Amino acid sequence: MFEKLVAIEPIGVDEEHVEKLKTLCREYVAYEDIPQSPEEVIRRIGDADGVLVSFTTLIPRAVIEACPNVRYIGMCCSLYDEQSANVDIPCCREKGIAVTGIRDYGDPGVTEFGISRLVDLLHGFGEHQWKERSTELTGVKCGIVGLGTTGILMADALQFFGAEVYYYSRTRKPEQEEKGFVYLPLPELLEKCEIISTHLNKNTILLHEKEFEQMGNGKILLNTAIGPSFDVSALKKWLEASRQNYYICDETGMTGCHEELADLPQVLYTPRYSGSGIQCTQRLSQKVTENVEKFLEEHK
Repeated sequence: MFEKLVAIEPIGVDEEHVEKLKTLCREYVAYEDIPQSPEEVIRRIGDADGVLVSFTTLIPRAVIEACPNVRYIGMCCSLYDEQSANVDIPCCREKGIAVTGIRDYGDPGVTEFGISRLVDLLHGFGEHQWKERSTELTGVKCGIVGLGTTGILMADALQFFGAEVYYYSRTRKPEQEEKGFVYLPLPELLEKCEIISTHLNKNTILLHEKEFEQMGNGKILLNTAIGPSFDVSALKKWLEASRQNYYICDETGMTGCHEELADLPQVLYTPRYSGSGIQCTQRLSQKVTENVEKFLEEHK
């Protein structure tokens, strides 16, 4: 077991699994706020040999080198690749520190959020209405950028409501194309589709001024990534170009750009994490705990 396991920030694990984690270490420490500096992260880790972190706090090389007892870092959030991780995984590999993450835990809630906000906007069920008359999703051309788990769920849902679904991804998805999803290169997708839904890894910026010019006006951009999938100044310029241009996101999509975007009238921002329902918490908690158990089993 671990000598000391520290959750350096809120990690979203339910009480049942916190009690399970406590049985896997001699000392368990959990902080209920987000550390505001690398120095604070180092202080919280201290002499711990196990660390739990969500997606909010960075654990860079300087922190890792200042905490020599660490042998395991459990990311209680999505880990898709080293480039988008908030933990310096190459540094951990150099020092023999295991890093684990999880996937596919909040996707259904994120999809429900996206569909519900689109329906509200198309029909005018809230303060905004996209077009002069109420509009169904039926027949609307929708483009999915990033056809991973959430992207596939969103594409399935849009197709269920009768939308025409197109997608762009780094690799073609023949099994998804059999459903009727049509692959397009990004410039063609942006030009053709009326609703663009981005489902990208953290820190993946695909939409710059050129891409917004390709999109044109009278369109909706929905983002489910952690942080922007676009250049912020380019998005602001695009929003100013037409009152029928809208950006939809939840708290994850606003990460890092609250000051610049949150108060703009065509930014439909929901200050909650859409992937945080009770089922999401259960899936996250189970996967985080299983990762810890697996590490300990392999390092007896």
